[in-house]
Amino acid sequence: MRFAFKADYAEILDDNGVPMLDYRGAIGQQYNPIAIAQYALGNHTLWTDTQDANRLSKCVAAADWLVDNLELNDQNIPVWMHKFDWEYAETLNNPWYSGLAQGQGISALLRCHAATGNSKYLDAAKSAFISIQTKVDDGGVRYANGGDIWIEEYIVSPPSHILNGYIWAMWGVRDYMLVTTDPAATVLWEDCVETLSRVLSTFDLGYWSLYDQSASGPLKMIASNFYHRLHIAQLEVMYTLTGNEMFLEYSKKWSAYTHSPINRTKAKINKALFKLLHY
Repeated sequence: MRFAFKADYAEILDDNGVPMLDYRGAIGQQYNPIAIAQYALGNHTLWTDTQDANRLSKCVAAADWLVDNLELNDQNIPVWMHKFDWEYAETLNNPWYSGLAQGQGISALLRCHAATGNSKYLDAAKSAFISIQTKVDDGGVRYANGGDIWIEEYIVSPPSHILNGYIWAMWGVRDYMLVTTDPAATVLWEDCVETLSRVLSTFDLGYWSLYDQSASGPLKMIASNFYHRLHIAQLEVMYTLTGNEMFLEYSKKWSAYTHSPINRTKAKINKALFKLLHY
């Protein structure tokens, strides 16, 4: 998960070298905090590989945007806003915020702080972490369901529990834990690892993985081929980080699914049916 392929993917850079995405149509060109964080992470990776100063400057440009654009939501929680409507299980209306953006933004800021020594990046990461400590109902991105603790990529009701976004956001918690030694981050990381261990089986369809748990009834939101393979890679990383054999087991199991033409076809058909019925 080096994000190196994200380091040069942006077709559009603003005057400060910050990437923008062109969604075309009514949305047009927009800043996407998730994409900006991944751009920073990718360029940081390439800087650590090569010590190319241009790579670090690109990382800094993205991190500066993250510092400057962390703002308070309606409940006075610091978040990165997406300032465009987005279609999901329900429309996310401008402005909206995301647990994935918070987690990856924290990861990017901490790396830029380590590379430059500038405390503004650490300070911004500490502010961004408030949202991950705060319940969804109170303006944050953290959701508790019994003993399970989630970081929600999209703030919708009922919560949808997007798997890839949850895992990526968890890594932001882990980075924060390692850098700050904040006991609250350690507890949250351990709670999330335990939650993922408990719920992973509910994302297994027996032939493919689920993208999220947004849909009730027999037709679920199945992962696309891209996200299914992303789940496999993320679980390999989770095994490396934790030593939990369950993560390796599911990574191998879901990888085996991809080798079956029947499974791939079934997944593609069910994905198309879900989109037809829900979008």
